Amino acid sequence: MTAMNHFTILTDDLPATLAFYEEHLNLKPGARPPFTFPGAWLYADGGKGREPILHIVAGINKERLVKGVLDHMAFSGKGLAAAVAKLKRENVKYDLRRLPEYGTWQLFFHDPNDAKVEIDFDKAEAAPA
Repeated sequence: MTAMNHFTILTDDLPATLAFYEEHLNLKPGARPPFTFPGAWLYADGGKGREPILHIVAGINKERLVKGVLDHMAFSGKGLAAAVAKLKRENVKYDLRRLPEYGTWQLFFHDPNDAKVEIDFDKAEAAPA
């Protein structure tokens, strides 16, 4: 193994899921094979990333959107204050923590499908207001 390739989430609401990940992680849809089921592949850096890092499989019944053994997906980010402001503006509940000894900021929240998302920010970033 050389690296993590991607995460896949399931959704019953593709437009809301796409909007959420674009708004809060700047992930945008890009090239995706012509599968027989709906969905999207999301790319980092506003869609300029070379490899898709989040796959979305759509058209899933709400009853199948249950948590399994995967606890959360984590991303590296910049702009802690702006990220927290967006979550507040959208009324998304979040938990902000600081790693003891390391100082890394960890921002946790849930997407519209109840998947837990973490964004890690450099310890040099200022605490949000």
